[in-house]
Amino acid sequence: MILNFYIRFSTEFGESLFVSGNHDALGNDDFTKAIPLQYFNEEFWQGRVEVPMTEFNSHDIQYRYILVEKDATQIVEWGDDRILDGNKITANQLVLIDTWNHAGLIENAFYTKPFQEVLLKTKLSSVKQKSPQNFTHEFRVKAPLLKDGEVLCIGGSGVQLGEWASTNPSTLSKDGNWWTIKVNLASEIFPIAYKYGVYNVDEKMFLGFEKGRNRTLNSSGIKSAHTIIHDGFAQLESPNWKGAGVAIPVFSLRSEGGFGTGEFTDIKLLVDWAKITGLKLIQLLPINDTTATHNFVDSYPYAAISTFALHPLYLNLDKVAGSKNAAVLKPLKKKQAELNNLPDIDYEAVMNVKFSVAGELYNLQKKEVLNNTRYFEFFDLNRHWLVPYAVFCYLRDKYKTADYTQWKLQSRFDESAIQALASPTEKHYDSIAIHYFIQYHLYLQLKEVTAYAHGNGIVVKGDLPIGIYRYGCDAWMSPELYNMDAQAGAPPDDFAVKGQNWGFPTYNWKKMQEDGFSWWRKRFEQMSEYFDAFRIDHILGFFRIWSIPLHAVEGIMGKFVPVIPIHLNELHQLGISFQADRYCKPYITDEIVNERFGAEASYVKNHFLLWNEGSFQLNADFDTQRKVEHYFAQLPETDKHLLIKAGLFDVISNVIFFEEEGSGLQQFHFRINMDQTTSFRDLDEITQQELKQLYINYFFRRQDDFWKKEAMNKLPGLKRSTNMLVCGEDLGMVPDCVPEVMRQLGLLSLEIQRMPKDPHKEFFHPADAPYLSVVTPSTHDMSTIRGWWEEDPAKTQRFYNLILGHQGASPFYCEAAINKEILVQHLNSPAMWSIFQLQDIMGIDEVLRRENPNDERINIPANPKHYWRYRMHVPLEELVNKTEFNKELRSYIKAGGR
Repeated sequence: MILNFYIRFSTEFGESLFVSGNHDALGNDDFTKAIPLQYFNEEFWQGRVEVPMTEFNSHDIQYRYILVEKDATQIVEWGDDRILDGNKITANQLVLIDTWNHAGLIENAFYTKPFQEVLLKTKLSSVKQKSPQNFTHEFRVKAPLLKDGEVLCIGGSGVQLGEWASTNPSTLSKDGNWWTIKVNLASEIFPIAYKYGVYNVDEKMFLGFEKGRNRTLNSSGIKSAHTIIHDGFAQLESPNWKGAGVAIPVFSLRSEGGFGTGEFTDIKLLVDWAKITGLKLIQLLPINDTTATHNFVDSYPYAAISTFALHPLYLNLDKVAGSKNAAVLKPLKKKQAELNNLPDIDYEAVMNVKFSVAGELYNLQKKEVLNNTRYFEFFDLNRHWLVPYAVFCYLRDKYKTADYTQWKLQSRFDESAIQALASPTEKHYDSIAIHYFIQYHLYLQLKEVTAYAHGNGIVVKGDLPIGIYRYGCDAWMSPELYNMDAQAGAPPDDFAVKGQNWGFPTYNWKKMQEDGFSWWRKRFEQMSEYFDAFRIDHILGFFRIWSIPLHAVEGIMGKFVPVIPIHLNELHQLGISFQADRYCKPYITDEIVNERFGAEASYVKNHFLLWNEGSFQLNADFDTQRKVEHYFAQLPETDKHLLIKAGLFDVISNVIFFEEEGSGLQQFHFRINMDQTTSFRDLDEITQQELKQLYINYFFRRQDDFWKKEAMNKLPGLKRSTNMLVCGEDLGMVPDCVPEVMRQLGLLSLEIQRMPKDPHKEFFHPADAPYLSVVTPSTHDMSTIRGWWEEDPAKTQRFYNLILGHQGASPFYCEAAINKEILVQHLNSPAMWSIFQLQDIMGIDEVLRRENPNDERINIPANPKHYWRYRMHVPLEELVNKTEFNKELRSYIKAGGR
């Protein structure tokens, strides 16, 4: 079989194209072995490949094209549905005329999991067409948004294409993702002009041809060849699909039969409410196990001890017990009611009860559960993470710490030793197997509720944290995949003026790439078990991460990695008289100490500083933030101690540059916001101006292409590994290259009204959102609409006049009508999704909303020890039965075209 490839693509000088596929002749999907194509003309590149006929007839061939840019960057086209079925092709030559499938095309989103399996899963009309016995050409094209009763048709020049007739046109049949038709064009005169159109088979009515210029087809010139034309997407004038969703952590759900926290089973009630109101999506925060310390600090959902294990917090004990063991729960009914009636979660109390009861149920059910077929299937599919995780939990509890470096045994992961430790013959086996038991039931419960959601036309969106817990199972198993000597975080912003230090190790991307990012692919595969879409938390981390040294506490001490540093020669060229001690060490004058510490200045000078040639330097016992933190952790938390600790943190960060480690004082990195330091303030004006220009170049110009390449080295392959809809949380200090990369890959951006990406605007208007985006008025890291309204009256006033278009003074409190107006504004946005925190939805009703808006906030990013304990104040059963409220909400959603 001779395959003649023709790909319609207009290249620039220096670019080249390749074809790759799942056969030896096409490189077996190894892009380094892809087959080079040759330039054919301004419209096409072409290539020829031979495949033994016996292999072709017994092997479906799937292929795609690769663009190699001038700088050797590879861009692989999107999709895996261009397939040749050898059993259905009798010719000995194929001419394949293809259209490049750009990943960023809007239509590709509709072939992702949520649309194909839930949202667009309807009975499409189709007319069975008799293929001519001898056909020469097969047309294939996609049209994801046809309505009920509609099919594609084709018309064009020549007899076989109906001479453009719109009455009784030739209709196409659906085959997988493609609409197809086979025709015999042997007697036609080429070139042929044609277009696809839409035909309503129920009303037997032609609705019109696609927009744009005619498509053209030339003769291949190859006799007896079978020609397949993959024409990409039909260019139809149909409105883009829009949907609305609700965002809430699982723990924040409340049901009448709850156990003091939201559980997976509560999602069913949320689905019922979503269906009533017309919402199409439920967005959750991370649901992985974070049990490291057995106290409230574990409530932080982004610090999972396993990126695969589900959190026992969400286990419904009644479901586990069933009717057979219901008696185990009867003595707990009073405690259950007590915990469930609390306004917020008592995390420690709930977890203590759940672990205790789960242990009782395990002892009663272990023989039955651990020996059933479905459990064996679950265990076998998940053993790669399940066994190490269960052993990790056992050792964590045995040694009373998740910090595996402190364990007497197994502080270094050894696969064979772990398997031996997990042997059913060991006396401690039950202490390990209980975690299999809990994970199995969590799996069953979550699978059941997601299936219920799908059955009701609702999709579920997960959250992929950017980091892993430093003392978790992932780091224990594969420390080489992480930079354990660094901490991930975020630079300063309006929400955290000192930056954020998440404490996670950063990723060793080079090591991860060695096996094709296997760890990430497994994460995606695990998420797709439950979710249809997911949000990549801090997607900027795939471009560069904010990396903070271990000796630092505050995020302001970090730098971006990877990054192109400042070279000493650049400073000299600008005429800056560089002195390492002045620029790279804390600048501490007598004036600065008095200014920062006030009445405590003398105490600070005597206890923490040393006088040295006209200025102070830090005592060696206090020359890092971590040392200072350790010292004050041993003292009472008085106002004096808090003031001095914060002041010392500021003094330590009072530098212009951080030296690049190992550079011999040749390379440097600007400290973020260095122009706000007293060190910068005391420089002469000329030096200040030169440093400012270099600072702007360092952060906002020189890195852009570099960071783009970093992202394109990771994100395209990871996106290809899943069919979930991928959304990126692209907030913060966003490089210019980020929007371009996200558009190129078809990743949905996040647009937040109070966080405009345009630096010249104070607010973002939802009407300006791109289609491939999610719009929202707030997230879990922010105050709700009502809380924000009261934070800054001057800003609220400007928002009231400019964005809402009202005249006069704004109300001090966010009345229901204002909240409603903001919600409707988002529903009317052109964005694919408008997603709201549940608190913001309930805010449109004066009676249903919570009394104090400050009680609605989920997280405060500036506080690394924040207690995540928010719960909705009304049970879901009550919300489902709020008929008038639900009817009103549904009307707003429908009016917004969602």
